[in-house]
Amino acid sequence: MPPKIVCRDVWKIFGRSPRRIFKALATESTPPAPPEGHIVAVRGVSFEVRPGETFVVMGLSGSGKSTLVRCISRITEPTHGEILVDGQDVLRMRPLELRELRRNRISMVFQHFGLFPHRRVIDNVAYGLEVRGVPRPKRRERAAQVLELVGLQGWEYHFPRQLSGGMQQRVGLARALAVDPDILLFDEPFSALDPLIRREMQEELQRLQATLHKTSIFITHDFTEALKLGDKVAVMRHGQIVQVGTPQELVLNPINDYVGAFVRDAPRGRVLTAQAVMTKCNPVPPPADRPTISAHTYLDDLLPLMAAYGDPVAVTDGNGFTIGHVDRAGVLKALIRE
Repeated sequence: MPPKIVCRDVWKIFGRSPRRIFKALATESTPPAPPEGHIVAVRGVSFEVRPGETFVVMGLSGSGKSTLVRCISRITEPTHGEILVDGQDVLRMRPLELRELRRNRISMVFQHFGLFPHRRVIDNVAYGLEVRGVPRPKRRERAAQVLELVGLQGWEYHFPRQLSGGMQQRVGLARALAVDPDILLFDEPFSALDPLIRREMQEELQRLQATLHKTSIFITHDFTEALKLGDKVAVMRHGQIVQVGTPQELVLNPINDYVGAFVRDAPRGRVLTAQAVMTKCNPVPPPADRPTISAHTYLDDLLPLMAAYGDPVAVTDGNGFTIGHVDRAGVLKALIRE
């Protein structure tokens, strides 16, 4: 399938003369530092997001990740580049087309909940439908359905101040889902939450994604969160993408010391799978006299079997064929942080 979102050579420069600064930076083999009064927030970023994929962009504060996600819906106007949504160039959209994109096809969930304090939960969730002109009974019916989906059934007629931070963020998520968008953009939505609530929200998002299969771009500065949520992860630094890969690829093969510093404390047992560490073989029928495990089994889940069973264990694919073997030494080596 063609990609849902494509970014090609996207730049965002803040200042009085961004176009002039872009031309100077883009044409030099060794780009000079931008002059005083200008900030290069995003520098030549390119990537693709497939339908139903969760693409996580992570980096330290000031790396440009939040600016990048705001460029996709043109909340922030890019200085240069191409941003395609279903093959349409967002940067060439007229105001009416852009309004339609934001109302119907893209929803955004922010770090700060942005709920209307004077409106009840159900009307906060229904706001996007209200903007569309959906009659009140229908939009409230839809809002109630989505609130049940995110676990807030029974809280429809409370005010935001009566909810905890985690519950308010669920309202923000429900508001984004109520309009049934194709694409969800998350700008560090859980960073203000307490650790336990944050973990609950991550698990809630995983549950919803398994059901709804939305195309998502998720911004975070937390590498553990990135590994947990992302099908693909892009690491940003100084406005540029340093490396893109699956969580396993980043953990096993960091491209440089910067990425290596992030992955050093990654929970390898919950990231690496049997397929990542197995000794490969040509597909053959599974053994009848030995245990087998799925290629997607995490190493943490494999440890009890490794402890109880000394011989190599066959790794099977989705069709039940053996595609490799893992042994105790290989699993332990993969778990050790070098």
